[in-house]
Amino acid sequence: MIYREHRGRRLSEIGVGCYGLSGAYGRKYPAEFQHLIQRAHELGVNYFDTAAAYGDGERLLGTAVAPFRQQIFLTTKIDVGPEGQTSLSRRAVRQACARSLKRLQTDYLDLYLVHFDDPQTPVAETITALEELVQAGHIRHYGVSHLPQERIADFLQSGNLLAVMMELSAVSYQSRDQLLPLCRKHGAAGIAFSVTGRGLLTGRFQRTADFPAGDIRRLDPLFQRERLASGRRVAAKLATIGQQVGKTAVQVAIAWVLAQPGISCALTGPSTVTHLEENVGGSGWTLDTALMTDLEQFLAAEAVWLTTAQRQAVEQLLATPLPNDPQQAFVDLVYVTETAVLLELVSEAAIMPIFQELFSRRQELATAAPQLAQLQGRLAQAIGLGERPLDNTK
Repeated sequence: MIYREHRGRRLSEIGVGCYGLSGAYGRKYPAEFQHLIQRAHELGVNYFDTAAAYGDGERLLGTAVAPFRQQIFLTTKIDVGPEGQTSLSRRAVRQACARSLKRLQTDYLDLYLVHFDDPQTPVAETITALEELVQAGHIRHYGVSHLPQERIADFLQSGNLLAVMMELSAVSYQSRDQLLPLCRKHGAAGIAFSVTGRGLLTGRFQRTADFPAGDIRRLDPLFQRERLASGRRVAAKLATIGQQVGKTAVQVAIAWVLAQPGISCALTGPSTVTHLEENVGGSGWTLDTALMTDLEQFLAAEAVWLTTAQRQAVEQLLATPLPNDPQQAFVDLVYVTETAVLLELVSEAAIMPIFQELFSRRQELATAAPQLAQLQGRLAQAIGLGERPLDNTK
């Protein structure tokens, strides 16, 4: 394992995350997880990440790392609290940290991350709470994750952040241009997650992308329409490069992430020891200049195609009747909301209320056709396509 130094902290290039324990990708088995974490430690992984939102992830990770707790870099994230609403107030942050320490069975955290935004609380108040936790010895460092770019900039300017966690892969690299420059400017480490595109870059989904009930990828825009088609081509390109250098597509994907200036750790979410060992093989080597140039040129051409195709898809999905299948209608509208933000057709702040209302209908889709049609119209208006006379009875 290769390690990267950042402000006196030594981080393994490969980290292990526990998002899968939330059930987002289907059922998980705690006994297998315990063995996987032990094997990761044996292979030199020292960066382990979880969150209060990951089901039983904190408790399970705390138990698994207990024998070698002092040898690792343990990270978790601020939970939403008993009321189910994100609060970054001074009191809420301190209480959330106490809950996480108890579940993780430790008396300190190496890194404590702001997980979700709370626009009602000033950044200065949250920074004060985090600095107080540092002074008390409950956390050693703090950072942010999953926040809008402008809020991340506010936190970086106001606090002493060690790290910014961001999605980064060869099929999702907006943060390379948006967040990594901010990290370099303010001296924060970039921690990349979803480095293999939630499995898309493994090549396992070249023919089909069917997922069992409960797997969040059934809704994920990355596995829909144009993005899936593009992702399959990127996966094939990585596999071709891998054949030339004796690596797998996964290992090439991870090496590409680690080659981005400002990235300190590539966070992976292996489901088996075999996957873990393959991921670790993404560390300790680099693509030569010619192969990196070839890959970057391929990704640039793919991005041009994808931008055009997605713009057309957004317009088509908002200008035609929704599918009769309410589940597919829901998936299409989720695709529109995320794609519109990625293409900067609308701000995240403007579209978030519509997205939240859309997700509130998720459990009642069988009777939600009128509401989905209304949300389709609101999306069209928010994105600037105007109100369209949509006939959703066909």
